[in-house]
Amino acid sequence: MKRQGASSERKRARMPSGKAGAANGFLMEVCVDSVESAVNAERGGAGRIELCSGLLEGGTTPSMGVLQVVKQCVQIPVFVMIRPRGGDFLYSDREVEVMKADIRLAKLYGADGLVFGALTEDGHIDKELCMSLVAICRPLPVTFHRAFDMVRDPVAALETLLTLGFERVLTSGCDSSALEGLPLIKRLIDQLQVLLVVGCGMPSQCGLTSGAMSAPRIRTLDHCSGARELNHSAMEPAPLYNSYFFYMGVFSYQGS
Repeated sequence: MKRQGASSERKRARMPSGKAGAANGFLMEVCVDSVESAVNAERGGAGRIELCSGLLEGGTTPSMGVLQVVKQCVQIPVFVMIRPRGGDFLYSDREVEVMKADIRLAKLYGADGLVFGALTEDGHIDKELCMSLVAICRPLPVTFHRAFDMVRDPVAALETLLTLGFERVLTSGCDSSALEGLPLIKRLIDQLQVLLVVGCGMPSQCGLTSGAMSAPRIRTLDHCSGARELNHSAMEPAPLYNSYFFYMGVFSYQGS
């Protein structure tokens, strides 16, 4: 049956190959939310996967079933997002317990690294919570996600994260896109010699079409920022299998 409609599935990530990226001194990390997308990202040249659910919400914790099958299907490292919901980065006690449980399960099902972040009400790093989550993550590496772009003082926040033991920080330079945030990204790297993962984010944030990250934009981010790792979602709509489909219990029909 001919496919119609649109879904959040991803087609192959269209980007320079991972080998080319490595030769140029940077690693490409691709955000995915399905097994198919993970396989396509690896085929497209990704050097690492950030596995999420809910990419349109900025990424939430994926199911452990997806993680298990992704690990069976790809050879590159898989870092798992730990985020119990979309929205802000201030978490209740129960949400914290969910995050801790998800970290333990992600480690059990083969995660190669964990990605999370938490802030206080006044826009600072939640040091106490992050410290406790980092401890549970070990010995795996940890990345502080783009909650960093919401902090009041990026330099002070980055220093805090280094003290807490985060190996990576994902950021677009506290701006709408990594290209707009280049001055801050370069300043943070130059001052603190930290491994920033420059996050291009969603295609619309990158000024891209069909989820494609163009080689000139990659070269700009690579050469101008000094970053060694880039992150984005090579996302584009893929058609549905059936003309009859449901969205959260709402029936819809796409007739010919």
